[in-house]
Amino acid sequence: MPAVVIIGAQWGDEGKGKATDLLAEHIDYVVKFNGGNNAGHTVVIGNEKYALHLLPSGILTPGVTPVISNGVVIDLSVLFQEIEALNARGIDTSKLRVSANAHIITPYNVIVDKVSERFLGKRAIGTTGRGIGPTYADKINRVGIRVQDLYDESILRQKVEGALVAKNNLLTKVYNRAAIRVDEVVAELLGYAERLRPMVADTALELHTALDENKVVLFEGGQATMLDVDHGTYPFVTSSNSTAGGASTGSGIGPGEFKTVIGIVKAYTTRVGAGPFPTELFDENGEFLRATGFEFGTTTGRPRRCGWYDAPIARYSARINGVTDFVLTKLDVLTGLKEIPVCVAYEVNGKRFDEMPVSQSDFHHAKPIYENFPGWSEDITGCRTFADLPKNAQDYIVALEKISGARISAIGVGPGRDAIIVRHDMLAPSVGR
Repeated sequence: MPAVVIIGAQWGDEGKGKATDLLAEHIDYVVKFNGGNNAGHTVVIGNEKYALHLLPSGILTPGVTPVISNGVVIDLSVLFQEIEALNARGIDTSKLRVSANAHIITPYNVIVDKVSERFLGKRAIGTTGRGIGPTYADKINRVGIRVQDLYDESILRQKVEGALVAKNNLLTKVYNRAAIRVDEVVAELLGYAERLRPMVADTALELHTALDENKVVLFEGGQATMLDVDHGTYPFVTSSNSTAGGASTGSGIGPGEFKTVIGIVKAYTTRVGAGPFPTELFDENGEFLRATGFEFGTTTGRPRRCGWYDAPIARYSARINGVTDFVLTKLDVLTGLKEIPVCVAYEVNGKRFDEMPVSQSDFHHAKPIYENFPGWSEDITGCRTFADLPKNAQDYIVALEKISGARISAIGVGPGRDAIIVRHDMLAPSVGR
């Protein structure tokens, strides 16, 4: 069985955890391959709601081996807080595997993130202040701390000392903050070493072996396509590759293994933080989507910016990721709207763009060109087949499928684990691919 990738096809918060949960009975491994605790998945099982920030959502499914691979940056305090919280609720976390090559978010990464973002003022990017970006910067600058460094105190101390030379100069001379002591950082990190040791593994080798044994390995992306550091709305992006290509570099699995790519889209669009957002709503419709969809960040609690569905973004994501199947979530949120606009193209300085402009300046000034679809008033949360949906809801989905670049194989109609309609088998090859 080839590897399966699940990615967000908008700006995040699309409901990737729900898609993972849908496939859980077929899956042997679930891998988090990018990001850190700057994004979250919310999964509802029965009457229980689980908010996960660093752990892959597959950890909630008995029998599945959850993996944090090399492309992730790990705040060890957050990792153990999440593990403890799940253990207290009866969830077995003993199978968790952590890559020895994953980078660690140090206390100084968090401090630098917060003070530098504050220093930017109106030019702030809108980071979560959790040290994600500075940790990736350390990785690229080759001064990062990896999980394996916890088991060689001499190497760990040398690396922390090297990293703090520049950072303490920055903190004291630019930001007027106190210097960070090497001993304190080393002691804090070493305090996690023995507790973490049983989880540390050569995860790339373990995943290769699993694939060779015909096991199903699902790669669960953090954030989303439009936040990818290369392909997103730069500079208002995350610091990692959150597209399907990141699953290969972020795990050590060759790109030829990935045959199924599942893109998650909401039936409307949201984003958190600064940056361009052509369909953003500032009226009662935006408030309706936010309130009805409970659009507040799983990790930050920040209210999400809300807007109508953007088909050019869906097509862009389908191309960038090689999407074979879309999962459309939160269709139920649109219930009660008399009319539902969908962005089908943009207008920039009098010129029509049917696809995303290559220039970020153009995209920033893009105005949506809408096509309107009739809404529905019937409660759809109990629907379990496509035929159960009201005719207008069916027409809306069919229309989105035609303009989004890939088939819509599943539809979320409520927050519950079983509140989903399956149209196609996503583990089977997509038509025409």
